[in-house]
Amino acid sequence: MMRMRFFAALALIVCGCPVWAETGEISIPGFTAYVDPDASAARVGKGGVSNWSTTDHILWGGSLSKGTLRAAVVVSLPDKEQSKLKLTIGGASHEVQVAGTGAAVKVEFGEFAIKEEGYQRIELAGVSKSGKVYGDIKELVLSGAAAEKAFFNLKERRNCASVHLGYPVEKGTDVECFYNELTPRTDPVATYYEACGWHRGYFGIQVNSETERRVIFSVWDAGGEAVDRNKVGADNRVKLLAKGDGVVAGDFGNEGTGGHSHLKYMWKTGETQRFYMTARPDGDATVYTGYFFFNDTKKWGLIASFRAPRDGKYLHGLYSFNENFGGANGHLRRLCEFGNQWIKTKEGKWTELTTAGFTHDGTGGKDRRDFGAGVTKEGRFYLANGGFVAEGIKYGDKFTRPATGKAPEIVLP
Repeated sequence: MMRMRFFAALALIVCGCPVWAETGEISIPGFTAYVDPDASAARVGKGGVSNWSTTDHILWGGSLSKGTLRAAVVVSLPDKEQSKLKLTIGGASHEVQVAGTGAAVKVEFGEFAIKEEGYQRIELAGVSKSGKVYGDIKELVLSGAAAEKAFFNLKERRNCASVHLGYPVEKGTDVECFYNELTPRTDPVATYYEACGWHRGYFGIQVNSETERRVIFSVWDAGGEAVDRNKVGADNRVKLLAKGDGVVAGDFGNEGTGGHSHLKYMWKTGETQRFYMTARPDGDATVYTGYFFFNDTKKWGLIASFRAPRDGKYLHGLYSFNENFGGANGHLRRLCEFGNQWIKTKEGKWTELTTAGFTHDGTGGKDRRDFGAGVTKEGRFYLANGGFVAEGIKYGDKFTRPATGKAPEIVLP
């Protein structure tokens, strides 16, 4: 995925490092940009941004140092056409008139003062145009003291980092039930907030479009097939045992394979969503069942129950996550809170989980630093990603929330 356009003088440093030039310039490819607020208002592809004809902004975000920044944009505009572009960085804006030649030209926007180190939002706006488009955007070019330690995503994959909270459990504990509460604070499309993850599956809520939301409960097959469930033999396949009213069940692949279930349900942002799942070993298999609390009816309901082969274990590897599964809006901030985590052992003893450890995926390690985690003033864990907001959280950081001391009261259907 590491494909880049750069000037002939550029020397490439990969693995999340900036692209440095012999002249001290850094180049951020156009294909890493976002179109804001309407991601469909222009096309972002291998060649950069094209078909940009609306007032939607072209947007980058990256980390810069304090100091003077010189900025330019490589633009292609049809011959004899003109456009006026405005670049905004650090609260200052400069406008430049572009004369089209049919070829890509480097348009200088002058100097900007970066007042403090950290993530900066860089916006390119179209002010006026003589033709149909403001121009095709090939690259953003930065130089100067503020660019000396610049950090930008340089890959075509524009998803923000996936971030996770792992809940440690005392070794040897047979966890039969896992309860968690999830409060979504933002809700961009292509968001998955997972409340109950474990070694064999995941359970959470998703924003699929402006008009569709889902509750999802899925369990992985055995055997290790990564892509195609048709290649998974019957002895390794998860089997659906039951599902709730309105729940759709089927297969999934391309991230491991397994049994998938979802319910289209318009859960509300800002409301606390409650999740409860159970594990029942059955020989060398385990039956995993997920229940969701419906705030509108004030009742628990079954999502699905799956029998997972080659298991025979109770729940372990408990975690939650915040994921952006579509890169077109990876610049938007996703924020979710997790609170009041409890487990119940096979003996029926409830134990509250008040500590969590932070991790992120490879995107967080190499390409994006705009993520965060911690404990809110109300005593809940939270996970955040995107939005060009970096909190300085590191992989492996640990957090502790205050205990509530009150185990959940659950009446199942």
